[in-house]
Amino acid sequence: MDKKDIKNLALEEFKQELEKISEPSYRAEQIFSWIYKKGIEDFDAMDNLPKSFRNKLAQSFYIGAIKPLKRLKSIDGTEKVLFELSDGNLIETVLICSGKRKTACLSTQAGCKYACAFCASGMNGFKRNLSVSEILSQILYLAYSLKHGMTNFVFMGMGEPFDNYENVSRAVRMMNSPKAMGIAARRITVSTSGIIPGIEKFKELGLQVNLSISLHAANSGLRDKLMSVNKKYSLEELLKACENYISNDGRMLTLEYMVLKDINDSQKDIDDLAKIARRLKAKVNIIPYSNIPGLEFKSPLKKDIEIFKSNLLKKGINVIVRESKGKDIMAACGQLAGTLTS
Repeated sequence: MDKKDIKNLALEEFKQELEKISEPSYRAEQIFSWIYKKGIEDFDAMDNLPKSFRNKLAQSFYIGAIKPLKRLKSIDGTEKVLFELSDGNLIETVLICSGKRKTACLSTQAGCKYACAFCASGMNGFKRNLSVSEILSQILYLAYSLKHGMTNFVFMGMGEPFDNYENVSRAVRMMNSPKAMGIAARRITVSTSGIIPGIEKFKELGLQVNLSISLHAANSGLRDKLMSVNKKYSLEELLKACENYISNDGRMLTLEYMVLKDINDSQKDIDDLAKIARRLKAKVNIIPYSNIPGLEFKSPLKKDIEIFKSNLLKKGINVIVRESKGKDIMAACGQLAGTLTS
């Protein structure tokens, strides 16, 4: 019989699995507490469980883990961990520090199908989706192995989260569950490049998790060139899906806009972005592009970012600049993994 990874199971599912091996369901909460509240991933260390039960557990289950290969720390406090999965694929997780805010940037796929022109994640193609366990393991490693007290969690690492919707949504539920990680929904943000079926499902998730749209171009022609997803789900279709998402219940959206020098930073780009932001009642996060070896795009000057921001503010848009972090450790997701797989 194949063993099951406990971290792929929701609490109720695990209770049912325990009942199949004639064990009381309340044991599931004890084990979840060890894994998610204390970071223990060895049955033998769970000393409030009878040894006979621990032995029985080991026959039917295991606690999945991912292997840290490399850890880099930036002069600005950003940390990046390169992980190896059980099949040899590589993913990255980044911890971004800004004042009291510590944000874990999580990967959801090894590689990416959509290969945005300015992104490192898709440069070596798509490998596979991450399991629920592999997604959660990134958080547990930061929390218990590196002892980081994180305040926020964003699905903005390698991969397109809504291309792995089932596992990402299950991971989000586990993160939010009081019996597992107990992370407040408002501290979790899922970002999508525009996978419309995922946005539609996400509305029905029933949690107040934040949704962010990786826009990066405010007209369809430019978006076609920068983001292949736009050829499958057009900009106008995306905007209509976003309008439906925010309807009735006051949900808020964030538009992520990476500024590429002389590509998407003209006055017309600013005007078009402002129109979209007003239409969706969305705030805008401006992200200055960080140069990636092998790609032709260039970082904007700091003064140009200030002008971009100022022009949006004049149009009444709620906007902040999200400063690029970890430039000295290749913190743009996919860069480090790409150097080892290319």
